Amino acid sequence: MHFTKYQGLGNDFVFVDAQIEHFSDVSRAAQILCDRRFGVGGDGLILMTPLSEGTAQMRIINADGSEAEMCGNASRCAPLFWREKGYLKGNKLLLQTLAGPILTEVQDWEKGLVTVDMGTPRLKRAEIPMQGPQQDMAIEIPLTAAGQEWCGTAVSMGNPHFVIFVPDITLVDVAKVGSEIEKHALFPKKTNVEFVQKIDEHTLRMRVWERGAAITQACGTGSCATAVAAVLTRQTTEKVRVILDGGELEIDWTGRSHVQMTGPAKKVFEGVFTQDL
Repeated sequence: MHFTKYQGLGNDFVFVDAQIEHFSDVSRAAQILCDRRFGVGGDGLILMTPLSEGTAQMRIINADGSEAEMCGNASRCAPLFWREKGYLKGNKLLLQTLAGPILTEVQDWEKGLVTVDMGTPRLKRAEIPMQGPQQDMAIEIPLTAAGQEWCGTAVSMGNPHFVIFVPDITLVDVAKVGSEIEKHALFPKKTNVEFVQKIDEHTLRMRVWERGAAITQACGTGSCATAVAAVLTRQTTEKVRVILDGGELEIDWTGRSHVQMTGPAKKVFEGVFTQDL
């Protein structure tokens, strides 16, 4: 099986052309391929299938074998992979995902700089999904995890996020708290968890516990959810810089319509995986 490894701010993925490569069990394949000791290593397996000129289907299988609705960093990698495979001629690639259509546009091929139209954030509990009054937003909601009360805002960018603002991000045990909140009873489909420290009204520092992938270096949908939550709680402007473990993203929610995410993506290597999948 031929694969190509890409990363977006250290959030890394095994990309496969699903028109050529086929799996009897994609969940098992993702677990094998994403294993960092015995496989290729990655936060997820990305299956790409051509649909028409400038349009492709993108499936995201997490490292634990679960399927995600959407992934912002993988979306930035996708047009670079698709052009290399010979399917993409222009600068724009429309991705069909479980979260709906996502438009990507390459700003600079040499630098791998890509803007992704992440769509409109979903803010009602029913859309996230989250327990409670289904037509209400969930802004600054308290919950208990790791023996402590945390206050967060729930946002869906096609996948669920719970954004928690903290005074000092270095004091948070992201793995312990994040893993408990991911599986909290409030979230019937689990949730991604962002811990965020405000630097100033234009800058946020964020660390993430990703549903199905644990701590990652970056999360595109999480960065978008963080920016939305910051605006909803009146902490920042509608355009912010989000600093992650793996680098920085620019998030723009100007006009409070579609969220635009801009950042880099890069090919790491390609190869042939010979183990049975």
